[in-house]
Amino acid sequence: MDDLVIRNARVVDGTGAPPYPADVAVTGDRITAVGPGAGPGRRTVDADGALLTPGFVDIHTHYDGQATWDPILAPSSWHGVTTAVMGNCGVGFAPARPDRHAWLIGLMEGVEDIPGSALAEGITWEWESFPEFLDALDRTPRTMDLGTQVPHGAVRAYVMGERGARNEPATADDIAAMKAIVKEGVAAGALGFSTSRTLAHRAIDGEPVPGTYAAEEELFGIGEALRELDSGVYEIAPVGAAGEDVNAPPDEVRWMRRLAEATGRPVSFALLQVDAAPDLWRELMRLSAGTDARLYPQVAGRPFGMLIGLETLHAFGDHPTYVSELALLPLPERVRRMRDPDVRARILAERPPQEDLLAAMVRGCLDRLFPLDGDRPDYEPAPDESVAARAAATGRDPLEMLYDLLLEDDGRNLLLLPLLNYSERSLDPVREMLTHPRAVLGLGDGGAHCGFICDASLPTTMLSHWARDRRRGEKLPLEHVVRLMTRDTARLYGLEDRGIIAPGKKADLNLIDFDRVANRRPEMRYDLPAGGRRLVQRADGYLATFVSGTQVFADGEHTGELPGRLVRGARS
Repeated sequence: MDDLVIRNARVVDGTGAPPYPADVAVTGDRITAVGPGAGPGRRTVDADGALLTPGFVDIHTHYDGQATWDPILAPSSWHGVTTAVMGNCGVGFAPARPDRHAWLIGLMEGVEDIPGSALAEGITWEWESFPEFLDALDRTPRTMDLGTQVPHGAVRAYVMGERGARNEPATADDIAAMKAIVKEGVAAGALGFSTSRTLAHRAIDGEPVPGTYAAEEELFGIGEALRELDSGVYEIAPVGAAGEDVNAPPDEVRWMRRLAEATGRPVSFALLQVDAAPDLWRELMRLSAGTDARLYPQVAGRPFGMLIGLETLHAFGDHPTYVSELALLPLPERVRRMRDPDVRARILAERPPQEDLLAAMVRGCLDRLFPLDGDRPDYEPAPDESVAARAAATGRDPLEMLYDLLLEDDGRNLLLLPLLNYSERSLDPVREMLTHPRAVLGLGDGGAHCGFICDASLPTTMLSHWARDRRRGEKLPLEHVVRLMTRDTARLYGLEDRGIIAPGKKADLNLIDFDRVANRRPEMRYDLPAGGRRLVQRADGYLATFVSGTQVFADGEHTGELPGRLVRGARS
């Protein structure tokens, strides 16, 4: 008798095959049978035609700190993610000399917008070496499986000290020492190595992350560790990833292609559409596919931007009346005061004597600032839905309209400001990216960008928007969407035991009401250690999520079970 039998499911198995009706049987942590008429089980779940998919494998998260204190790992776990990979973009917390803890926190806070106070209070620092970090992660049960990569920034600072932190050139001895640390980490179970070269990634003190200017000798020398072990992914945030340079990316792809050829290992890099060169991504895709090198652009399934609101950032945050009278008030009192006609008139009439860069950016982007109307946010809004367009259609001043929008829902309303992947006010280019044979889905950044971005809900967007609801262009087949989030991401990281519903595979499963699955509106919570803030986003339609055959969520609520463990790579 099997431990669990899920009957009458509509199975989308992760291979790209169309949905089919089947029963799925599980014993222990493995799938034992897929097909009609499964035998009896100690527990039976009647799916009643609901969608059954493999658990989602999210390869781009930043739970490096949160994983040490939080077994739930929300918001990703609320969106069907059963395996997450962290240690991306060259930032992380191991290896860590005892006198570098605060510096590593500042690096993560600056790059990934995770409150430093939360990291300082939450992390217990039970390690120095990378293998010790893996062992510490292994001791903590959680809702999902978790794998990690060795981050360049931490390695460089560990080997080179201040020279590494200041991006001074590495000597041959430095490179050999870094290679040894990476090799030790991958041999112990790390899933790869990560680095960042984009100028958009800076520590809290404004300095570029260590490794930003690393020479080819350093990058290839460290890659030798992966080649010698024949294990691990080389993950890169390249020059120009955030649009800061539109001339360098083709050369970046060329050297990354040579890196993949030299190491024989997969190289994955962030790829987004940038406004300054909206067709550049096509050239980079073409260069990626030009040879047999294992080079994989990592793409996102929706616009990459910021959420604008009174609890995040907004256009009036540098206006004198707001700064002097309102900024430090609790939200309810701030909203009450902002609704006062006199205060409203003063703020709208003011111009800041010294502009805040982000507030000025919001003021200058009202034609691409979109209200997230209602409880089901639309991540492909039409141009005529922007604040500027709505204001023009009603004869109102756009800043006045924005002011009033910010006060809706008692000041908790949010607006979407797409900065990347939305140059044409359409997701048609993103659809093209998602259908490219070399592309892998990522960049959700779960656990990061706590104050401005909440893209860990990307799996739910993939299901609801791309496979069901899209109005302004072609959808994607459901089986393609599921494959992108399961087999393809698992396979890239060598996690061949998951990502497919088939006998012998790990019993990580999502039972989903496909007609109802949807993102709720993002909301700000203050539940990190030290009261740190973070944007989170719940979802509807996830009937059940299983990890290793154990149900961890039921109708979106945690069951109390914690079967998730550290995933170690093939060489460990």
